[in-house]
Amino acid sequence: MNHIHPLVKLLLNLYYITLAVSFHRYDVEGLLAMFIYPVACFIIGELSLRDALHRLRVVLPVVCIVGVFNPIFDHTVVGYVGGVAIWGGVVSMITLMLKGILTVFATYILIATTSIEGICYALRLLHVPKMIVTQILLIYRYITVLLAETKRITQAYALRAPGQKGIHYKAWGPLVGQLLLRTMDRADDLYESMLLRGFNGEFPQGKPKRQSAGDVIYLLFWVILLFILRTYPVLTLIGGLFV
Repeated sequence: MNHIHPLVKLLLNLYYITLAVSFHRYDVEGLLAMFIYPVACFIIGELSLRDALHRLRVVLPVVCIVGVFNPIFDHTVVGYVGGVAIWGGVVSMITLMLKGILTVFATYILIATTSIEGICYALRLLHVPKMIVTQILLIYRYITVLLAETKRITQAYALRAPGQKGIHYKAWGPLVGQLLLRTMDRADDLYESMLLRGFNGEFPQGKPKRQSAGDVIYLLFWVILLFILRTYPVLTLIGGLFV
């Protein structure tokens, strides 16, 4: 997957996310079938599920909380299991969770198998304004600088307030102001260094990458398969194979 053209992976990722979020709020069966794409990508790309869950340990719970209040507002009975009525709010909560999980995993697969330079290159091929692409690339590259400055400030505060748990709310404003000023100073230094190295508003993309026949076959295979899974219930398809 690392050798597939970045534009193919970006278009396929957008296509997959669009299909995943287009399912009806009660269509749990269809969403479960859409797991075939991330599972196959994890296998083909030799990605570690444990590592993915560790990296997404903050994002996934937030995504799953989105529909937690649906059972309170939607008491429509959509079915029965062993004589117990199933509310539509419970089903819609599960579908929202599944949509969020599928979206997050699809994005993770794209990032894990494609460099940030490749993603920005694909965005430029889609005629996304170079200002937006440059901002994405700079944020990705220099977010560690901001985190390092934040760590220095919090460590300095901890040394001046031993035994205190966390940062007192009265110090939030001054510390954020110091972080902003430090970040602006560091940004000026970085920008001057970029100008000295010939930066003209857009990072060079290097030699254009050509799409191969394998890239086209890979894209068409997933587009057709995902369209079939989106259009026809998976249980109906499986039942038709055995009839």
